[in-house]
Amino acid sequence: MSNNPILSAYDLSKSFRTTEGTLTVLDRVSVDLYCGQSVALTGESGSGKSTLLHCLGCLDTPDSGSMTLRGQNMMHLEEAHRAAIRRNDISVIFQQLNLIPSLTVAQNMAFQARLSGRYDADWLAELSRRLGLDALHHRYPEELSGGQQQRVAIGRAVAHRPAVVLADEPTGNLDESTADDVLKLLLELVRETSAALMMVTHSSALAGRLDRRLHLRQGHLT
Repeated sequence: MSNNPILSAYDLSKSFRTTEGTLTVLDRVSVDLYCGQSVALTGESGSGKSTLLHCLGCLDTPDSGSMTLRGQNMMHLEEAHRAAIRRNDISVIFQQLNLIPSLTVAQNMAFQARLSGRYDADWLAELSRRLGLDALHHRYPEELSGGQQQRVAIGRAVAHRPAVVLADEPTGNLDESTADDVLKLLLELVRETSAALMMVTHSSALAGRLDRRLHLRQGHLT
């Protein structure tokens, strides 16, 4: 593991306006993610876990603080540059998965890799085999079980070998046995590709499988 973080955030703050006034969701949060390392992010519902992931993934903009990717400033970028980072460097696995319903399993898995110009047929074939999806290439998302959809989402997320993978409750809708299998595959793949992983989870058992654990409470990391 490199001594320098691949993704670094310092003093991130984020607030939202509500009918009852300003709600501070993140309050000067700092975190470093390293290549090949996995980090569990835990906290009660509404503690800001998804907001932090969205800020780190360039899906939302913090009100203040700083973020760098490979030492490059990620704050105040134009949307085209932010989109390029999302396309090439940072993958997000959403709780809702966001598979494209009109595309087959094979097309969904290749989607991000083709967008980033990193399509590798041999690597996709290996991913498909290891994720147990070989016989499902021509099926559509609606024809898959929840566990199979999770595996497709993981394959899509790592197919272009991103620097960072951010996963928001990727096993939240699965039974314990399937969740354990899916997490095992995800950890293997991010380590082999030297990606940094941050995963939101409510499960202490799953969090204990990762290298580090951070807890978000009332907008502060502990």
